[in-house]
Amino acid sequence: MNDMQAELDLMKRAGLPEDLRFLVQKYPRENWAAHHNIGGMAGMWLQRHGMFRELGGMLTGGIADYREGRTNANEFAQWFAPRLNFFLGNLDGHHNVEDQHYFPAFARAETRLKRGFDILDADHHMIHEALEMNAETANGFLRALKENEDKRRFAADAYADANQRLVAMLTRHLDDEEDLIIPLILDRGDAALVPH
Repeated sequence: MNDMQAELDLMKRAGLPEDLRFLVQKYPRENWAAHHNIGGMAGMWLQRHGMFRELGGMLTGGIADYREGRTNANEFAQWFAPRLNFFLGNLDGHHNVEDQHYFPAFARAETRLKRGFDILDADHHMIHEALEMNAETANGFLRALKENEDKRRFAADAYADANQRLVAMLTRHLDDEEDLIIPLILDRGDAALVPH
C-alpha cells in the first residue's frame, strides 16, 4: 500500500496527513470551546457528530446486550429498528449535504485543504458501502429473530461485525473531519464559509 492509499484507508490511517493539520495546530481541539467562533456552524457540526458517536455507541451496546442475553429478541427488535433507521438515514443525509454543499465551499475558501476534503469525500464513499452492509446485516438479523437460536446467533454476530466496522470507520472519519473543518470555521467565521 502506497502513502496515498494509506491516507485514504479509514481502517488504517491514524489521522490526517501532517500537511493538512496547519489549522488544527493553530487552533488545537482543547481550545475550541473557548473560541468566539465556536457557536453557529462549528457548534452544529460538533453536535451532529456527537449524536452520531452516541447512536453508534448505543447500537454497539444494544447488540452486545442481546448477544449476552440481557434482552430478548422481541424487546431488542423494538428498541433496535427505529434507532438504526434514524442513525443510518441521518448519517447518509449529513454526508450528502457535506459533499454537495459544504466541502466544495470550504475547499474554495482554503485551497490548501482541498486534498483533505477529497480524503473526506472518499471516506463518505467507504462509509456509504459500510452503511449498506450494516443495513443488510441488520435486516438479516431482524429476519433471523423469528428463526432458531443458531440462526439468530449467526445473524447477530454478522451484524455486530458490520456495526463494529462502521463505527470504527465513522470514529476515525469524524475526528479527521473535525480536525479539518472546525479550525477552518474558527479561523474564518461562519459568514465567510456558508455555501451559497
